[in-house]
Formats: sequence, C-alpha cells, structure tokens
Amino acid sequence: MTFDRSIKIAPSILAADFANFGAECAAVEAQGADWIHVDVMDGHFVPNITFGPATCAAIRPHIKGVMDVHLMIAPVDPYIQAFADAGADVLTAHVEAGPHIHRTLQAIRGAGMKAGVALNPGTPATAVADLMDMVDLICVMTVNPGFGGQKFIDMTAKITALREMIGDRPVHIEIDGGVDPVTAPIVARAGADVLVAGSAVFRGGSVSDPTPYGQNIRAIRAAAEGVWT
Repeated sequence: MTFDRSIKIAPSILAADFANFGAECAAVEAQGADWIHVDVMDGHFVPNITFGPATCAAIRPHIKGVMDVHLMIAPVDPYIQAFADAGADVLTAHVEAGPHIHRTLQAIRGAGMKAGVALNPGTPATAVADLMDMVDLICVMTVNPGFGGQKFIDMTAKITALREMIGDRPVHIEIDGGVDPVTAPIVARAGADVLVAGSAVFRGGSVSDPTPYGQNIRAIRAAAEGVWT
C-alpha cells in the first residue's frame, strides 16, 4: 500500500450477497472499488455477529487490492495474528474495545499489517491524540456500530479536529456509516479520504448484473471529489 490522500471507495461486504462473497468482491473491484471493507462483529462489543478470519481467508484470493478489516470485537489482541494470516492489509481496532489500545496497535503493525483505530460517535477525537504516530488509519464511525443501513450521524467537527491532529503524517481518515452521494461531500470537505459504503454501493446490482455497482461507486466518488473542483 502506497499512501495518498485521493478519495478511495471501500465497499462493505456486509451489504453484499453472503452466499457469493468471492464473486461480489471481484465484481465491485472490477466496477471501480479501491478497497474491500470487511466488518467483523462479535455479538459482544456490538449487537451483531458477522465474519471472522476464515471468511477473510476465503475471500482474499478474490481481492486484488486492499482488504480493509474493521474489528468490532473485544478483546482484539488474541485474534490479531489470525487476521494477519488471513491476508488483511489494514486491521482496525476500536479505541473503546480495551484498556491498552497502544499495545494493540503495536501488535497489529508487528504482525505486518497497517494499523487502524476506530472511534464510536460518542468518543471524542482527543481519545486518539496520543496515538498519531502509532496509526496508519483513523476510522470515524458515523453510525453506532453493529448494523448496516443506518442513518448518517454528522461527525464533521471530529473529522476536522482529527485532520488537524494528523498534520502531514501519512494517516488516512476513513468514514464508516451512512455514506452516500449526499453525505460523501460532507466528510470529504472535513478531511476524509477513505469512504466505506455498503448499501449505497450494492443497491440495485448483483454479480450477474454488476453495472449498478459501478454507477453507485462513481456517484459517491464524484460527489466527494466535487468538493475540491
């Protein structure tokens, strides 16, 4: 992964056809997705259960680009190596998931992955102020984590504050929750560059008819990039 601040669209497979993940990943990449986002939920840290390392390992051969794995689990540390072995490029842990996030981020990098830290809507930007040199990505949740398809929560002030904290460091700001062509410009203007979108990407398409995926991705990208034109 080479660092740049261009807008990147990361479809969340939480909104894909669960029976056809490999083909879905390949289809959205072919239609213009930059990253593939995998939402891992444990039914404990968040009120839903989704995927684990085995799913990541199964879809990895079908992903040409970045596999971006978002852990909504607690504890995190016992599972870091399993996700590294499964081929994750970026592994993101929540600052709220345990008392030793600094050690968790060290372990993620030590396992050969890029380290991300996620913030729930109720967690302030200051919670990661002392982690700026430990992270490669900061994920700002714009919904309360646990389920797809929720309404966007405006976190503009938090994104702006994080962008200022980051300065010239090579750290991505990722937005997860309620991203679509309406909300994408809001977060891009504040400083975000990685936009996770689930239903807004997969709506209307399928593996047999992936054209809507491309139309949806292009609409989100154009809306976000239009901020700078």
